Amino acid sequence: MIKQFSISNNTLVEADDGVVIISINPSQGERSSLCAAYHIDEHTLSSALDPDEVSRFEFSDDVASLIWKHPLNCSSKDNFYFNVGSMGLFLTQHQLIVVMMDDMQLVGTTVRPMKFSTPLELLLVMLLETIQHYLDHLKVIKMIAHDLQKRINMSMENDHLIQMFNLSESLVYYVNAISANGIALGRLYSHIIKIHAGEHINEMIDDIVIENNQCYKQAEIYSMVFSGMMDARGSLVNNNMSMLLKNLTIINIVFLPLNLIAGIGGMSEFSMMTQGVDWRVSYALFMIAMVAIGWFTAYMLGKLNFMKLNPFDVFRFKRNKARKHP
Repeated sequence: MIKQFSISNNTLVEADDGVVIISINPSQGERSSLCAAYHIDEHTLSSALDPDEVSRFEFSDDVASLIWKHPLNCSSKDNFYFNVGSMGLFLTQHQLIVVMMDDMQLVGTTVRPMKFSTPLELLLVMLLETIQHYLDHLKVIKMIAHDLQKRINMSMENDHLIQMFNLSESLVYYVNAISANGIALGRLYSHIIKIHAGEHINEMIDDIVIENNQCYKQAEIYSMVFSGMMDARGSLVNNNMSMLLKNLTIINIVFLPLNLIAGIGGMSEFSMMTQGVDWRVSYALFMIAMVAIGWFTAYMLGKLNFMKLNPFDVFRFKRNKARKHP
């Protein structure tokens, strides 16, 4: 799909003969038409649609070609996996051709929008919009990471840990893409200096370079923090599982002698041994004995540090508290 736009009051207005041509996922015939009409190299155009292509800037035959990496939209259905894509920006003397795989908002998303009235200014504004998109995603990643950390602390499932791994992998791709964009920006900056585009354009490209460097540093720091904490988070999940197994083992140990005694009490031998005693008294004593044995077993486990808190210590604490505050 190919659309043409004209520039009016810092906005793009659809027109039949515009200075901005936007092509979204072009077919083979549309690619050939773009290459023939605007003298775009066919290999460079194909690279603009390759998500694994590295950012670069080339200038030949009065056409400045920029392959630019931009973040893709993400949702919770993707397990918080943030990915990057490629887009091609081809600048001729009077027109700007934009080629990309997915439709996305090109201008109007930054907090402080920049003015543009020419195709070159629009190209720089689009680069700034992309960098701001990266920064917004980094903020979202940080918020998601904090939420996942709280859930990992209370959960022993792998779902949250997998989402954390996805965020860590996404940050690696972001660092690589932003770094490659910085190299392409350097070549674009040199080209703008050579063609003497003007002081206003030089200031715009300076701002973009600074924003990209800050974005790269922020993404690099996040990536280092995530990679350093992944082992700790994995150990935390394993520790939670170990604590659960420990608690289940304690419960089994406490009830193991009780099951044995209950099995004996359910047989006829117990009635034979207590035939001279009223059954109400014998079974009451039997229940008291089971409770005492269970309580004694829990006490011994507490003394051997199998339990975090001895149940007798809890009882003493409550009794002393009641004496202090009658």
